[in-house]
Amino acid sequence: MKAKYDFSKGKRGAVLPTPGKKVRITIRLDRDIVDWFRSKVEEQGGGNYQSMLNDALRTYMERQEQPIEEVVRRVVREELQAAQE
Repeated sequence: MKAKYDFSKGKRGAVLPTPGKKVRITIRLDRDIVDWFRSKVEEQGGGNYQSMLNDALRTYMERQEQPIEEVVRRVVREELQAAQE
């Protein structure tokens, strides 16, 4: 071992940047929301509640960007299917 080490160019945090599009954030959610997602993961036999939460947010985001015609068609299809059941 050296007697002294030069950390003047050192950086805090992870040595390697995380690959991909995901960003680490800190967020506060209501306990019942987190519990619900965790229970759904358990019902499915495993997985990651954070990924499920991400998928739910992505679905919401994509639905917000749909043209109104697509939304109306989807709603009509869902209602017709529910009426047939």
